[in-house]
Amino acid sequence: MDYFTFLVALLHLHKALGEEVFWNTRVKLAETLTLECQYPLLGTLVQMEWFKINATKKKESMAIFHPNFGSVIRDPYADRVYFLKSTSDPKNMMLAFYNASEADIGSYSCLLEIFPYGSWEKVVQVVPPDSFEIAVPSDSHVVSEPGENITFMYELQTKDPMQQVTWEKIQSHQIDLLTRCNLSQGKISPSRFRRQILSNCSQGMRRSFILMPHVVASDSGLYRCCFKASTGENETFVVRLTITDGKNDNQRVFWIIVGTALSSVFVLLVPIVIVLLYIRKRCRQKRIQDKESQATQNKASNNYRSSFSVNQPSDGAGEDIYVNYPTFSRRPKTRA
Repeated sequence: MDYFTFLVALLHLHKALGEEVFWNTRVKLAETLTLECQYPLLGTLVQMEWFKINATKKKESMAIFHPNFGSVIRDPYADRVYFLKSTSDPKNMMLAFYNASEADIGSYSCLLEIFPYGSWEKVVQVVPPDSFEIAVPSDSHVVSEPGENITFMYELQTKDPMQQVTWEKIQSHQIDLLTRCNLSQGKISPSRFRRQILSNCSQGMRRSFILMPHVVASDSGLYRCCFKASTGENETFVVRLTITDGKNDNQRVFWIIVGTALSSVFVLLVPIVIVLLYIRKRCRQKRIQDKESQATQNKASNNYRSSFSVNQPSDGAGEDIYVNYPTFSRRPKTRA
């Protein structure tokens, strides 16, 4: 190899080492590490192959899966990885690791052969075990019900020219790239996300949005929009989406109805109770006044009156008549 050829090869190697590997999903390293590669559209899986991407972006075959002929694990990965069927989708085969360690940090490529569409590739990057979601505070919070169409939009605040805009879904264990738009060319990279995402992409645009039709509970999480400049500066916006559970909604509606009914009954009963308490109070006061009046009359009768009986005529009603008058002594008059 002459000097010029060696220099060109060295420049290509330096460029490859300096460039970041284009990834579709970032996964946090864990002891029970699994890498998922699910084709988002309809089609028949013909073959799946996983590769390890080294520092020079060279791919090393790790494992191959065929629906009819089974799986083959390459050396030296025979005792390190295996294929695991997904519980949510029987057609989805994940690459699982035995006791994953720091040696498994890096980039992996999943190549699918789908009939009748052809080849489909996804890159998964395994990073050190830091929680993505905790490190990213949200700027706003949106709560929605299942089945709604959700649109997130962010308008660039700075006037500096930007080179790229991305939307990501952030969870505690992984980050999924939803869209990536090249603002200088107005081209959007194909999404490898497992659900449908609609977005915009044009040269020099200052506003970006994503639309998720018919959201479900699994769509809950953090969503980040990031405008990036060629200088490395960026501007981000993060929104948290919460999809409420239908069962909890039904229970919440039930208790709201019950609470409203009880409130209505309470409002109706309060005036009745007040009237009854008022009537009871008035009756009690009346009884007390009657007792006091009777006691006063008895006391006056004992101190200030005497009574005698007058026989009624034979044709009377047979009741005694009491006449109150002062008493005088009946001494005989003395004659002079």
